[in-house]
Amino acid sequence: MSAAEQLAALRLRIDALDEKILELISERARCAQQVAKVKKDEGEAAMFYRPEREAWVLKHIMELNQSPLNNEDMARLFREIMSSCLALEQTLKVAFLGPEGTFTQAAALKHFGHAVKSAPMAAIDEVFREVAAGAVNFGVVPVENSTEGAVNHTLDSFLEHDLVICGEVELRIHHHLLVGETTKTDRITRIYSHAQSLAQCRKWLDAHYPNVERVAVSSNADAAKRVKSEWNSAAIAGDMAASLYGLTRLFEKIEDRPDNSTRFLIIGNQPVPPTGDDKTSIIVSMRNKPGALHELLLPFHANSVDLTRIETRPSRSGKWTYVFFIDFIGHHQDPLIKDVLEKIRSDAVALKVLGSYPKAVL
Repeated sequence: MSAAEQLAALRLRIDALDEKILELISERARCAQQVAKVKKDEGEAAMFYRPEREAWVLKHIMELNQSPLNNEDMARLFREIMSSCLALEQTLKVAFLGPEGTFTQAAALKHFGHAVKSAPMAAIDEVFREVAAGAVNFGVVPVENSTEGAVNHTLDSFLEHDLVICGEVELRIHHHLLVGETTKTDRITRIYSHAQSLAQCRKWLDAHYPNVERVAVSSNADAAKRVKSEWNSAAIAGDMAASLYGLTRLFEKIEDRPDNSTRFLIIGNQPVPPTGDDKTSIIVSMRNKPGALHELLLPFHANSVDLTRIETRPSRSGKWTYVFFIDFIGHHQDPLIKDVLEKIRSDAVALKVLGSYPKAVL
């Protein structure tokens, strides 16, 4: 058989497989419609999206995957199928730190898929307010970066709002130096970006543009928008902003650390049942006395609970008083975790469970 004949036969097989895939996706979509009807009949309209169910499906798919496609690619395909099917039940509204083109929007689409209705907000606190008011189903906010640490605006917003953490997203962050059509690349005098992005590219900028002004703006997407109308400026931003605002990558992947990643939180109003692979986030206020931090951490050590993060922020209750933000492995309904929280509560001034949620799948 000639090469042309082999290709023709393979294409016919691919066409047949595509038809089967179409049939199976259609069947799944019809099942989703039936699920919506059952939930509406039982009065569960507020619970169409189940974070624990979505996480289980994606993990199950990756465990079963034996194809040439890697787990991340396979999960991404199923994420979009699930997103479109969920939209047949209920179109989710998701607020994110805008404007359009930010890494936070990329995180929202990674977690929920492209079938959601996303709403850009000008500030992190606005995301919290939209979720609290019920104007959107969920919000997506950055909480920490592997290079620059905690996002304090997000931590402080948890002190002011009673919302639940429903999930997390980890996003690999690649920064590019972007220019517009009118930019004179040999006469760049100003580089715009978010303060954290400028910090994440500090060494690269010192080496390549040591004398150029670095201007911190509200977001990387805002930086990209500014560059379109200025001939002497550039922006540091990601792929989404470059595509959305029609900018060219003058230099790619300029972040100082190759493993640069940001963690985002999904905030909502519904608690999430255990999945068996969860995290819990809490806020604790301790009495200001010697050994307070030791007392706080001792129950975790005694119960062999893995702490993944601890941050300190000034308390709103008084000068030189502080609260601790703590993330750890486990669900607050687990007996072991319940014991830890009871011991902490007995010594703490205040303890607030922000939520238990599935660990990031991808």
